[in-house]
Amino acid sequence: MTTTTNTRKESRAPRYHAFHVVSGSGKDKPNRWTRIGVVFDHDDGEGGTLILDTLPIAFDGRIVLRAPKAE
Repeated sequence: MTTTTNTRKESRAPRYHAFHVVSGSGKDKPNRWTRIGVVFDHDDGEGGTLILDTLPIAFDGRIVLRAPKAE
């Protein structure tokens, strides 16, 4: 029996979090940010992989990528 080691990039911390942002209407209704996925860097540093956990129902085609904040 052989054992394999998980060396995929996805086992590391994500480079960015992906959000769907719904615009609010003024002070009473701020923008609503929903995290929908993550981005992992490629090993060669030439881009990354976007992994989406969900797609919003009212999707306008815009996904915002933000660096993760320290918890």
